[in-house]
Amino acid sequence: MRIVGFSKTSLVDWDGCVASTIYLPGCNFRCPACHNRDLVINPDSLEEISLGEIESYIRANKDFLDGVVITGGEPTIHKDLRDLITWLRHLGMKIKLDTNGSRPEVIKDLMEDELLDFIAMDIKAPLNEKYNDVSGIEAPLEEIKRSISLIMESGIDYEFRTTVVPIFLNEDDIESIAAFIGGARKYALQQFRPKNTIDERLSALNPYPTEKIRRMAEIAKSYVKRVVIRGEA
Repeated sequence: MRIVGFSKTSLVDWDGCVASTIYLPGCNFRCPACHNRDLVINPDSLEEISLGEIESYIRANKDFLDGVVITGGEPTIHKDLRDLITWLRHLGMKIKLDTNGSRPEVIKDLMEDELLDFIAMDIKAPLNEKYNDVSGIEAPLEEIKRSISLIMESGIDYEFRTTVVPIFLNEDDIESIAAFIGGARKYALQQFRPKNTIDERLSALNPYPTEKIRRMAEIAKSYVKRVVIRGEA
């Protein structure tokens, strides 16, 4: 397993937890607004983090660490993801997985084997042709829908989240997403960050005003039990 980033301590990557965050390289999406451009497009340019360094930090700080977040890129494209999670489990860590939901079979296997404590799935857009524009590929909508169902029925803790990019998403889109995941435990609206995006033209795009994001959250609350906003100005 090649690891290209390690955040030793984070209070924001897993709500309510003190966590370390591991970044895995590569992704099967090409979201124009993704702010991890090098990690997705040029992962070979990033310095590798050794498992020894990670293990040393976890062992020295496990008294206050609640768990480890595995993110990317897209973690589920890596065939040795299970081995990484199992290794972290042996170190006494709980696991949160970030995913785009494109590989439901991987998610299903990990959940069935009780290897995940929390899963956060990005829903990029309404589950229609708009998904292609926001994900930058011909989106596997049926797989994404299956992942949503698996997560909601799993019994483990989870959240869905959408980064609200102004040129792609509006209030109707957020309502469509919220309606599709109606009854979900938690839905997070994330403010767009115009920095280091895959499509460099988006670096000049201003995020929505906070008031507009809050209106979107109120709309989503008609369908989802808990709606939170991240990255407010």
